[in-house]
Amino acid sequence: MKTLYLLRHAEAEPLAASDSARRLTEFGLAQAQIVAQFCDRRDIRPDVILSSPFTRAAQTAYAVSERLGVELLIAPFLASGMMAMDALDELRAYREFESVMIVGHQPDFGELIAILAGLPSASSLPVRKASLTALNLHLLQPEGATIDFSLPVRLM
Repeated sequence: MKTLYLLRHAEAEPLAASDSARRLTEFGLAQAQIVAQFCDRRDIRPDVILSSPFTRAAQTAYAVSERLGVELLIAPFLASGMMAMDALDELRAYREFESVMIVGHQPDFGELIAILAGLPSASSLPVRKASLTALNLHLLQPEGATIDFSLPVRLM
């Protein structure tokens, strides 16, 4: 894998029967479409999209997958509360792909980006809702990546 895209889920309703059942708001659905259009216009087409099983992440991932015509897989390891080192282990199963997009949650993604970019282990980068980050992977391990870009949806 050369490129890892991290897409944080779009805006979700504040309350639902459970945290995992929270759906995207109308604004969140629009944000997901903006991200999908941005990826399409910029020819960002990962080989596969992996999503948290949480509804808000799956809805965000589906919008991008549908627009790009890219396979979407639900990946339980991306559920809210993901541990960065566990994610690295799980992502090794996809290393034969040129690029992979993962859709999930904060602070999980901030911690994963910090570890891959070699930032202090206690740091977590703020990752806005519906933002897209691209990492150039040299190795799928701590300090194994550089940040190509991190773009909030409002700039797409």
